[in-house]
Amino acid sequence: MAHKPDETEATVAAGKSAKPLKPHDIRRPTATDLFDRKHSLFTYGVWALLMGSAGISVWTQNWNQLFLAITVFGLTLLPFFFESWADVRLPKSFIGAVVFFIFGTIFLGEIGDFYERFTWWDTLLHTGSAIGFAMIGTVVMLFFVRGDRLRAPALLLAIMAFAFAVSIGAVWEIYEFAMDQFFGMNMQKSGLVDTMEDLIVDVIGAAIGAGAGYWYLKRGGKSFLPRTIDQFIKDNPHMFDDADQSQVEDDDLVSRGTSDTKR
Repeated sequence: MAHKPDETEATVAAGKSAKPLKPHDIRRPTATDLFDRKHSLFTYGVWALLMGSAGISVWTQNWNQLFLAITVFGLTLLPFFFESWADVRLPKSFIGAVVFFIFGTIFLGEIGDFYERFTWWDTLLHTGSAIGFAMIGTVVMLFFVRGDRLRAPALLLAIMAFAFAVSIGAVWEIYEFAMDQFFGMNMQKSGLVDTMEDLIVDVIGAAIGAGAGYWYLKRGGKSFLPRTIDQFIKDNPHMFDDADQSQVEDDDLVSRGTSDTKR
């Protein structure tokens, strides 16, 4: 029996001729979409821990822990809903990093009390998130200059990605300040010192992530972080190939115009 390509294969095979989806054409994810796809062992491990925690919470009637376990599990599914909504495919390593950040921030931070038990836990999460946002910034910049990506200075794109990640960190610190001021929370702990430490760590993480983006632009995806960027671009040709083709067509028009002028 002849193999009938599915929608994903057809889109990839179509390459540059694939048309972008309209909002009403986007198919919302189903349970089958979310769980049939192969994920990293780490992601499966986190899900197993959350389900185990939920079961223990029911047995011990610890409803607060049950609520947090279910909430965190739901939040770890957000990358898959985003894939369907935005018509993109995220690398396993990136999904694993998002799952770790959500799991570490809410579940381990609150239930495991990691923020109090390990002074470096908050620093680790801030560094990791800054690296991730800088890499996202690199992909966003590549998307906007996709037709001219070979001409766009790699250093400029890296600086823009760095600024994007640092700005996200600054907005988060404003959020913490607002929560403390208006709702009496203690997210900033030691106040100015905590804020400055977080911003410094954000800058370091953003520099690492932007450096990975710069490395990818100059030498390709041969190491771990640049490989994640490269994998995203390879998995989503419809976001980048169309613009590259348009650039080729524009160059052809310019060449023809120059030839006609010479004649």
